[in-house]
Amino acid sequence: MAVATILGSEDRPYDVIVVGAGHAGSEAAAAAATLGASTLLVTMNLTTIGQMSCNPAMGGVAKGQIVREIDALGGRSGLVTDRTAVQWRMLNRSKGPAMWSPRAQSDRLRFAEAWRIELESIAGLDFWQDMVAQLIVDERRVQGIVTAQGKRFYAHSVVLTNGTFLNGILHTGTTQTSGGRSGERAATGLTEQLLALGFESGRMKTGTPPRLDSRSIDYSVLEVQEGDTPAGRFSYLDTPTLSRQLPCHVAYTTPEVHSILETGFHESPMFTGRIQGIGPRYCPSIEDKIVRFADKDRHQLFVEPEGWNTVEVYLNGFSSSLPEAVQYEALRRIPGFAAVKMFRPGYAIEYDYFPPHQLRHTLETRLVAGLYFAGQINGTTGYEEAAAQGLMAGINAARRVREQSEFTLGRDQAYIGVLIDDLITKGTDEPYRMFTSRAEYRILLRQDNADARLTVLGHGLGLASDARLARYHTKHAAVDSILQALNATSVEPADAERFLTAHGESGLKEKQKLRQLLGRPNVTLEGLRTVSTALDAAITQALATAPPDQHPEIVEQAEITVKYSGYEARERDQVAKMARLEGVPLPETYDYGRLTALSNEAKQKLGKVRPRTLGQASRISGVSPSDISVLLVHLGR
Repeated sequence: MAVATILGSEDRPYDVIVVGAGHAGSEAAAAAATLGASTLLVTMNLTTIGQMSCNPAMGGVAKGQIVREIDALGGRSGLVTDRTAVQWRMLNRSKGPAMWSPRAQSDRLRFAEAWRIELESIAGLDFWQDMVAQLIVDERRVQGIVTAQGKRFYAHSVVLTNGTFLNGILHTGTTQTSGGRSGERAATGLTEQLLALGFESGRMKTGTPPRLDSRSIDYSVLEVQEGDTPAGRFSYLDTPTLSRQLPCHVAYTTPEVHSILETGFHESPMFTGRIQGIGPRYCPSIEDKIVRFADKDRHQLFVEPEGWNTVEVYLNGFSSSLPEAVQYEALRRIPGFAAVKMFRPGYAIEYDYFPPHQLRHTLETRLVAGLYFAGQINGTTGYEEAAAQGLMAGINAARRVREQSEFTLGRDQAYIGVLIDDLITKGTDEPYRMFTSRAEYRILLRQDNADARLTVLGHGLGLASDARLARYHTKHAAVDSILQALNATSVEPADAERFLTAHGESGLKEKQKLRQLLGRPNVTLEGLRTVSTALDAAITQALATAPPDQHPEIVEQAEITVKYSGYEARERDQVAKMARLEGVPLPETYDYGRLTALSNEAKQKLGKVRPRTLGQASRISGVSPSDISVLLVHLGR
C-alpha cells in the first residue's frame, strides 16, 4: 500500500511559505494561494491572525488609497475592513479629489476573526503554529524553514513578514521585556542567520498608547466626531455599508498634563538612550511631541472605540513609553479623564529591520533567491503599507514558482508602486509612512479610480475574479455613457442663467456643451441634471444598467473625470517624458566605479541600490542630473 507523501517535505515541498500572519503575511498568503500556489502560513499564534496591534483603523491620508488599490487588484484588506467597520469617514473633503482619503474604524476582535475566516476559506492554504527560527538556504537559494520545535518545511519561495517580532524588546519606563507585542514573545534566530548571509540590519521603534475603560471617561466634555452619512466603503465589490456607526471623540492635553509627563522624562527609554532604534517621525510619542513642539500648550487626542461590544478604547495621539504611574497621573489631568481607568499602559517596542535597498522591486532579496521581505521588516510603519507589500510579495513568490514574469507597479500606476520604489531606491532610516506628497502623479492616483487603474491587471494575474471584472466593466460603461451625454448635450444661456447665478457662477454668452460647463468649480453633475432634461434622462438610463450600490460611485467618477481631465493630461505628459528614462535599462552588475566622470557619491549610491533603469537611478538621493547625463553618454544615448 502506497504511503502519501507529506506536503512540505523534501520530496514534495510547498510552493510558498509565508512567515507571520499580520497584515503583510495575511495578504501574502491569500494572494499566493489564490493564484494556485500550495501555501503554508506559519505564525507563532494562530489566534492573532490579522491582529490590529495598534489603532483599530484602516486607511487615512494616502493609506486609504492603498487599501482601495489592494482591493482593486483582488486583495482582501478592503473586504475585511468593510465587514468589520464601526465608523467610516472620507478625510480631506475640503480639498480636491486627489487628496480625498477614506478611513474606517474597525471592531478589533471582529477584524481578526474576519481575516482568519477569509484565509481558511482559500483552498490550498495550510496553517502551522510555531516560531520560525531558521531558513534552509543552499547555494544562495532558499529551500524552506526550520521552526523552534525542529520541524522542517520545504518550499520554492519563502516570504518573511515578521513585523516587530525580530529580537523585539518592549519598553515601559525603566522596565524592559522581550516580546514582539504585549503578551507575545519575540522571534529570535532569523536576524543572526541573515546577517551571516551578508544582509545589513538596523533597529527601529514604534509605540502604542494606553488602553482605557470608556465607562470611566466623561464624554460630555469631549468633542464628538461622527462618521459620514451615508457611509462609504473600501471595496469595489458589494460589501455591506454601515447603517449605524459608533462615534469617536476628541480630547486635548493641557500644560498641566505636559508638566506631569515631564517628571518622567529621566526614566524615559527614549531620552536615556535605552532605545537605540529610530521612531516614526509622523506618529511621535506624546513625550516626543512635548519636546519637539515646546511652543504648543495642548495636543489633540482621539478617543477611538475598539468595537461594538467592548468598553475598551484606544487613545490615539498618546503613545508613550513613560513609567506606568506617570502615564496614569497625566491621563487623569486630561479634561474628561479625571476618573479614568487604564486597562494597560502604553509602551514602545524596538525591533530589527533590514534596509530595503537589499531588495528587488518584486520584494525578492538580492542575496538569496526565492526569499521575499514584506512589511515592517522593510522599515515601514502602518497596516496599509504592510498589506500592500504582502500582496506584491505573495504575487511574485507564486509567479516565481511557475517561472512567470515578475509583477511590479510603476509610480504612475499606484501608490503601491510609489511605496516600493521609494523603499528600494531611496531607502529609509526611519519608519516609512505613505503620504500623498510622496507621489508625483497623485492626480492620476486617486482613491476613486483605483479600479480603473488596477482591476484589469488583477484579473490578468488571476487574483481579481471574473465577477469583479464584470462589475468593473458595468460601472465604467455607465461612466462612459454619462461622459458621452455631457459631450453631446448643449445648454442655452437662458436655460442655465438661474442655475449659474444660484451657484455663484457667471452666466453664458453663448450655447455651451455641458461637459465644458461641468468644469466650473461650483457646478456639479447632479446640479446639471436640473438644467438639462436630456442629460437627466441619459444619466437615469446609464445608472439603470448598473446595480444601485454603484450609482454614487458612477456619478462621482464621471464628475471627477471631467473636472480633472486637464490636470490628468498634464501629468500623463510628465509620465511620458519620464518613460524615456524608465525605458533605458542598466545592467545589475555594472561597475559604476570605473566611470571617472561620475561623482563619488553617485558611484557609491548607484553601486548600493543597483537601479534597474535610468529612471530609477534619477530618483536616488545623491545622484545629480549631471550624473544621469554621464550615464546617458556612456550608454550611447
